[in-house]
Amino acid sequence: MASQIWADSRKRRTDREERPIMKLWRGVEWLIDAIAELFGRIGWLLILYCMIFGVTDVFLRYVMNAPSQWIGTTLQAAMVLMACTGGAYALKHDAFVKLDIFYAGASTRTKAVLDLLTAPFTVLFLGALIWKGIDAARLSIKFNQVTPTAVPIPIYPIKSAIPLAAAVVLLVVIKQLVRDVRTIIYGEQPTG
Repeated sequence: MASQIWADSRKRRTDREERPIMKLWRGVEWLIDAIAELFGRIGWLLILYCMIFGVTDVFLRYVMNAPSQWIGTTLQAAMVLMACTGGAYALKHDAFVKLDIFYAGASTRTKAVLDLLTAPFTVLFLGALIWKGIDAARLSIKFNQVTPTAVPIPIYPIKSAIPLAAAVVLLVVIKQLVRDVRTIIYGEQPTG
Protein backbone atom coordinates (compact mmCIF):
# COMPACT_ATOMS: atom_id res chain seq x y z
CA MET A 1 0.00 0.00 0.00
CA ALA A 2 2.73 2.46 0.96
CA SER A 3 4.68 1.66 -2.19
CA GLN A 4 1.57 2.38 -4.29
CA ILE A 5 1.13 5.78 -2.60
CA TRP A 6 4.81 6.54 -3.24
CA ALA A 7 4.48 5.50 -6.90
CA ASP A 8 1.35 7.65 -7.32
CA SER A 9 3.04 10.70 -5.77
CA ARG A 10 6.07 10.22 -8.05
CA LYS A 11 3.74 10.00 -11.06
CA ARG A 12 2.02 13.25 -10.03
CA ARG A 13 5.43 14.93 -9.72
CA THR A 14 6.41 13.61 -13.14
CA ASP A 15 3.14 14.93 -14.59
CA ARG A 16 3.95 18.36 -13.15
CA GLU A 17 7.18 18.43 -15.16
CA GLU A 18 5.14 18.81 -18.32
CA ARG A 19 3.80 22.18 -17.24
CA PRO A 20 4.68 25.20 -19.39
CA ILE A 21 7.49 26.29 -17.07
CA MET A 22 9.22 22.95 -17.62
CA LYS A 23 8.79 23.25 -21.38
CA LEU A 24 10.32 26.70 -21.17
CA TRP A 25 13.17 25.39 -19.03
CA ARG A 26 13.85 22.60 -21.54
CA GLY A 27 14.15 25.30 -24.21
CA VAL A 28 16.57 27.26 -22.02
CA GLU A 29 18.59 24.08 -21.41
CA TRP A 30 18.70 23.44 -25.15
CA LEU A 31 19.96 27.00 -25.76
CA ILE A 32 22.65 26.69 -23.06
CA ASP A 33 23.76 23.35 -24.51
CA ALA A 34 23.85 24.82 -28.03
CA ILE A 35 26.03 27.73 -26.86
CA ALA A 36 28.38 25.35 -25.02
CA GLU A 37 28.62 23.17 -28.14
CA LEU A 38 29.34 26.25 -30.27
CA PHE A 39 32.12 27.20 -27.85
CA GLY A 40 33.48 23.67 -28.19
CA ARG A 41 33.55 23.98 -31.99
CA ILE A 42 35.32 27.33 -31.74
CA GLY A 43 37.82 25.73 -29.36
CA TRP A 44 38.38 22.93 -31.87
CA LEU A 45 39.16 25.49 -34.59
CA LEU A 46 41.55 27.28 -32.24
CA ILE A 47 43.36 24.00 -31.53
CA LEU A 48 43.67 23.45 -35.27
CA TYR A 49 45.00 27.01 -35.69
CA CYS A 50 47.56 26.49 -32.93
CA MET A 51 48.74 23.21 -34.43
CA ILE A 52 49.10 24.54 -37.98
CA PHE A 53 50.72 27.83 -37.08
CA GLY A 54 52.85 26.31 -34.30
CA VAL A 55 54.42 23.91 -36.80
CA THR A 56 54.67 26.74 -39.36
CA ASP A 57 56.50 28.93 -36.84
CA VAL A 58 58.98 26.16 -36.01
CA PHE A 59 59.54 25.50 -39.73
CA LEU A 60 60.07 29.19 -40.51
CA ARG A 61 62.37 29.72 -37.53
CA TYR A 62 64.60 26.64 -37.70
CA VAL A 63 64.45 25.46 -41.31
CA MET A 64 64.04 28.70 -43.26
CA ASN A 65 65.90 30.85 -40.70
CA ALA A 66 63.12 33.44 -41.07
CA PRO A 67 61.28 33.76 -37.75
CA SER A 68 57.79 35.19 -37.81
CA GLN A 69 57.04 38.39 -35.94
CA TRP A 70 53.35 37.67 -35.42
CA ILE A 71 52.73 33.93 -35.13
CA GLY A 72 53.93 33.57 -31.53
CA THR A 73 51.74 36.43 -30.36
CA THR A 74 48.65 35.12 -32.14
CA LEU A 75 49.30 31.64 -30.73
CA GLN A 76 49.26 33.11 -27.22
CA ALA A 77 45.98 34.88 -27.97
CA ALA A 78 44.52 31.69 -29.46
CA MET A 79 45.48 29.72 -26.35
CA VAL A 80 43.73 32.24 -24.09
CA LEU A 81 40.63 32.02 -26.28
CA MET A 82 40.91 28.23 -26.27
CA ALA A 83 40.84 28.23 -22.46
CA CYS A 84 37.81 30.54 -22.57
CA THR A 85 35.83 28.47 -25.04
CA GLY A 86 36.85 25.13 -23.60
CA GLY A 87 35.46 25.79 -20.12
CA ALA A 88 31.76 25.71 -20.99
CA TYR A 89 32.18 22.76 -23.34
CA ALA A 90 34.17 20.73 -20.80
CA LEU A 91 31.69 21.48 -18.01
CA LYS A 92 28.73 20.50 -20.20
CA HIS A 93 30.37 17.17 -21.01
CA ASP A 94 31.50 16.60 -17.39
CA ALA A 95 35.14 16.57 -18.51
CA PHE A 96 36.67 18.54 -15.63
CA VAL A 97 39.02 16.70 -13.32
CA LYS A 98 37.33 15.83 -10.02
CA LEU A 99 38.59 14.48 -6.75
CA ASP A 100 37.00 11.10 -7.41
CA ILE A 101 38.35 9.55 -4.21
CA PHE A 102 35.28 10.97 -2.41
CA TYR A 103 32.93 11.37 -5.35
CA ALA A 104 33.12 8.22 -7.50
CA GLY A 105 31.46 5.73 -5.17
CA ALA A 106 28.62 8.04 -4.16
CA SER A 107 25.04 7.61 -5.29
CA THR A 108 23.54 9.99 -7.85
CA ARG A 109 21.63 11.81 -5.13
CA THR A 110 24.74 12.18 -2.93
CA LYS A 111 26.71 13.51 -5.90
CA ALA A 112 23.97 16.06 -6.49
CA VAL A 113 24.12 17.15 -2.84
CA LEU A 114 27.92 17.48 -3.02
CA ASP A 115 27.61 19.50 -6.22
CA LEU A 116 25.11 21.82 -4.52
CA LEU A 117 27.43 22.27 -1.53
CA THR A 118 30.36 23.29 -3.74
CA ALA A 119 28.27 25.42 -6.11
CA PRO A 120 28.51 28.66 -4.10
CA PHE A 121 32.30 28.63 -4.51
CA THR A 122 31.94 28.13 -8.25
CA VAL A 123 29.36 30.90 -8.55
CA LEU A 124 31.50 33.28 -6.47
CA PHE A 125 34.57 32.58 -8.61
CA LEU A 126 32.66 33.03 -11.86
CA GLY A 127 30.97 36.17 -10.54
CA ALA A 128 34.34 37.70 -9.66
CA LEU A 129 35.75 36.66 -13.04
CA ILE A 130 32.84 38.29 -14.86
CA TRP A 131 32.97 41.44 -12.73
CA LYS A 132 36.73 41.96 -12.93
CA GLY A 133 36.83 40.71 -16.52
CA ILE A 134 34.33 43.37 -17.57
CA ASP A 135 36.46 46.03 -15.83
CA ALA A 136 39.62 44.80 -17.58
CA ALA A 137 37.87 44.59 -20.96
CA ARG A 138 36.42 48.08 -20.54
CA LEU A 139 39.85 49.55 -19.81
CA SER A 140 41.41 47.62 -22.68
CA ILE A 141 38.78 48.95 -25.10
CA LYS A 142 39.06 52.49 -23.72
CA PHE A 143 42.82 52.61 -24.27
CA ASN A 144 42.75 50.53 -27.47
CA GLN A 145 45.24 48.12 -25.90
CA VAL A 146 47.58 46.26 -28.25
CA THR A 147 50.48 43.86 -27.76
CA PRO A 148 53.89 45.49 -27.18
CA THR A 149 55.46 43.57 -30.08
CA ALA A 150 56.82 44.43 -33.52
CA VAL A 151 53.39 43.70 -34.96
CA PRO A 152 50.83 45.26 -32.57
CA ILE A 153 47.82 42.97 -32.23
CA PRO A 154 44.69 44.22 -30.42
CA ILE A 155 44.23 42.73 -26.96
CA TYR A 156 40.74 44.06 -26.21
CA PRO A 157 38.87 41.32 -28.14
CA ILE A 158 40.65 38.70 -26.05
CA LYS A 159 40.00 40.53 -22.78
CA SER A 160 36.35 40.93 -23.81
CA ALA A 161 36.07 37.18 -24.42
CA ILE A 162 37.03 36.34 -20.83
CA PRO A 163 33.91 37.70 -19.06
CA LEU A 164 31.71 36.46 -21.92
CA ALA A 165 33.11 32.94 -21.57
CA ALA A 166 32.73 33.09 -17.78
CA ALA A 167 29.07 34.08 -18.24
CA VAL A 168 28.50 31.07 -20.50
CA VAL A 169 30.18 28.79 -17.95
CA LEU A 170 27.89 30.31 -15.29
CA LEU A 171 24.87 29.43 -17.44
CA VAL A 172 26.07 25.83 -17.67
CA VAL A 173 26.59 25.80 -13.88
CA ILE A 174 23.04 27.09 -13.33
CA LYS A 175 21.68 24.42 -15.67
CA GLN A 176 23.55 21.75 -13.73
CA LEU A 177 22.35 23.16 -10.41
CA VAL A 178 18.75 22.85 -11.56
CA ARG A 179 19.49 19.29 -12.66
CA ASP A 180 21.02 18.54 -9.24
CA VAL A 181 17.99 19.95 -7.41
CA ARG A 182 15.72 17.79 -9.56
CA THR A 183 17.92 14.78 -8.83
CA ILE A 184 17.65 15.40 -5.09
CA ILE A 185 13.88 15.88 -5.23
CA TYR A 186 12.97 13.13 -7.70
CA GLY A 187 15.81 10.73 -6.99
CA GLU A 188 16.92 10.14 -10.55
CA GLN A 189 19.00 11.97 -13.09
CA PRO A 190 16.80 13.85 -15.57
CA THR A 191 17.52 12.96 -19.16
CA GLY A 192 19.04 15.50 -21.52
